[in-house]
Amino acid sequence: MISETIERTQEETPFPIRHGVFVAVAGPSGAGKDSLIDYARPRLGALAADIVFARRIITRPPEAGGEAHDAMDAEAFERARAEGRFALSWRAHGLGYALPASVDATMHAGGVVVANVSRAVVPDIKVRYAHVAPVLITATPEVLAERLARRGRETREEVLARLARGTDSGLLIDDAITIDNSGPLEVAGERFLGVLRRAAAWSDIGGMD
Repeated sequence: MISETIERTQEETPFPIRHGVFVAVAGPSGAGKDSLIDYARPRLGALAADIVFARRIITRPPEAGGEAHDAMDAEAFERARAEGRFALSWRAHGLGYALPASVDATMHAGGVVVANVSRAVVPDIKVRYAHVAPVLITATPEVLAERLARRGRETREEVLARLARGTDSGLLIDDAITIDNSGPLEVAGERFLGVLRRAAAWSDIGGMD
């Protein structure tokens, strides 16, 4: 009787969603998070049907460069957030970021969701989803500075601010799998692929070593 009551209570509680695996890819700007995601996407083979790469919604015009994203102005963004059309939302670097509510449906179905997120939002992700695999992508300060300068989207002062934020000890993720992406992309990319394969295996059997 007690166990039935617990199970019924869990089913009636919307969060955390107790199915699927959320792979939270985080790290400082310039570490190459999008590059690793782009490396892994075409190399999943048979697992491609089970892994969803969430497309972010950002209050940044699409012509501003960077990742492929769904652009939304600030007013529409706040309206969508208030209406519950986002699974998660956060602010960083003066912009609004969000993941669509469809992410919840994928998790409920037992899939794997991969998303580039802010380190600061990882605690919120763990509240919403029971099974989260944080992956922290890092690179040396010299590599970060070179990459940020090369993409040419920010002033020198903005680059320095991003670098300072990247070394903020308050944004460390204790249980994260850390991947150093300072060297050849394929080296870090293969490590990241291994993480995704383990996440897919976990979602299939409902447990993880």
